[in-house]
Amino acid sequence: MRGEGTKPLSCDGAAAYHVAFPIPLSAFPLPPLLSYLEEITLRLAHGIDKLPEATRARHAEFLKAQQRPDGGFAGREGGSDLYYTGFGLRGIAMLGELQGPLAEKAAEFLRSKLTSEAPIVDFLSLIYGAMLLKTSAGIDVFAGSYAQWPEQVSAALERFRRPDGGYAKTDEGQSSSTYNTFLVVICNQLIGRPIVEPQRIVEFVRSRRREDGGFVEIGPMTRSGTNPSAAAAALLRLLDGYDATMRDELIDFLLDAQIDEGGFRANTRIPTADVLSTFTGLLTLGDLQALHEIDVAAARRYVQSMELPSGGFLGGIWDEATDVEYTFYGLGGLALLATQPD
Repeated sequence: MRGEGTKPLSCDGAAAYHVAFPIPLSAFPLPPLLSYLEEITLRLAHGIDKLPEATRARHAEFLKAQQRPDGGFAGREGGSDLYYTGFGLRGIAMLGELQGPLAEKAAEFLRSKLTSEAPIVDFLSLIYGAMLLKTSAGIDVFAGSYAQWPEQVSAALERFRRPDGGYAKTDEGQSSSTYNTFLVVICNQLIGRPIVEPQRIVEFVRSRRREDGGFVEIGPMTRSGTNPSAAAAALLRLLDGYDATMRDELIDFLLDAQIDEGGFRANTRIPTADVLSTFTGLLTLGDLQALHEIDVAAARRYVQSMELPSGGFLGGIWDEATDVEYTFYGLGGLALLATQPD
């Protein structure tokens, strides 16, 4: 979870970072879904179809009820924003419900943000949300807009580039961020721009690898985390940066992140699991063809224990409320686990 005044629910989760992006979110032509995002979308859709109909319907109703009058979605406080709207749309699309008036209202909300300034993570939410509306509901958020901006956006993203090959959280930041580097790469892919000096990114990611086999978010850290490891793994996969030893040691690190309660924890200092880390751990192990090596039954019990009868998911045992972000992670976790036997 992210937002002003909101304590992140996962110590090193991706949602904690908010990066100033001072380029108007003007329109772009929509490229086809790229292979990485398309594969994730298809994997989740395949798994979600295996869940009981009552489960799918309950969470679909919960997610649809979270849409605000302006067409967007909000977090646990404040009004609609692009970040939570992205999760709302992803969850509803995964359930096959992104259509009709709900989709039309969401498109209007996204259009209202096309001339706004936003963090990179929100920019990604806008572009991906627009893609989902195009593929699920046939609505073109960018219809009639001009297409001269991708090059300028890509150039603006390079302001975050640092000598180590990665990208910082802000254009004034001195240290590169593993997660923000992942965001920049995905943003460039979504707007159809080539990745700038990909080998430097691979070298940067490898420099964030630690002796435990995982990866850290920033350089001074010595203790790897599940979520930065997931971002690093995605980058290495996208940029063909793995070797066999690195892959095997990362699998071992992620398998160790699953604890007795069945979920995955953010890092070894955290005594309990959370739904975000569980989802990213499951997704990454699936990418590495090692999801079958976890205790599937325990992971399923953990995710189901975070599910509320009225719909929605908690972030962990310490949580007291639901939101669209953690509901997406919970549904995504169940979808990934549905493809595995106990």
